[in-house]
Amino acid sequence: MHNIEERSLTHLLDGMEQAASRETVTINDVLNEFGERSLLPFILVAALLLVSPLSGVFGVSSFMAMVVIVLSAQAVYGRKRLWLPQFLLRREVKSTRLLFCVRWLRKPAAFFDRHSGKRLQFLTTGPMRLLTLVTCVILPVGWPLLEFVPFASSFGGGTVALFAFGLFTRDGLYVLLGYLTILLTSLTFYAVIF
Repeated sequence: MHNIEERSLTHLLDGMEQAASRETVTINDVLNEFGERSLLPFILVAALLLVSPLSGVFGVSSFMAMVVIVLSAQAVYGRKRLWLPQFLLRREVKSTRLLFCVRWLRKPAAFFDRHSGKRLQFLTTGPMRLLTLVTCVILPVGWPLLEFVPFASSFGGGTVALFAFGLFTRDGLYVLLGYLTILLTSLTFYAVIF
C-alpha cells in the first residue's frame, strides 16, 4: 500500500490495520505502510484517532496536537515530503488499542466514503485550501489544555478530520461542515460563558 491513490477513509484504516502487525506500532510503522507522498492522509489519521476511544488515554490529545500542527504546517508551506522529528516517529501504542480504534471507526468511515463526491471544490483549492490548512495548525494548540476533560479533544479532532477529509477527497462540503462546526462550537462556548 505504498501509494495513496484511493482517496477513502476505508483505505486509510486498512493501512493502519496492516501497520499494526506487531505487538506495538509506531508512527514510523504507519508512515512506512503508506509511503511519504502525501501529508493529508496523515493529518486525517491523527485527527481520526482523536475521534476514537483512544482520545480518552491521557497524553494522546497532546501528542496528536503536536503531530497535527507539525504536519499541517508542512502542508501550508507546500512541502512535498513528510517530515516528523524522531521522538514523534518512535512513539508507540499497543497494536491492540490501534486495532480496536480501527474497528470502531469502520462503520463511520464507510458512511463518509459512500457520501463523498466532487462538491464545492473551490473550498479545496487555492486560497481556501491554504486557509483551511492554517486553521488545522491553529485548532490543535488548545488540545493539551483539554487533557483533563476526557474525550473533550474529540470535537477538535472531528473538526480537523472534516477539513482533512474534505481536502483529501476534494469534497468542499466537508470543509464547509468543518467551518460550521467551529462556528457552532464558538457560539455554544460564548452562550455558556456569557
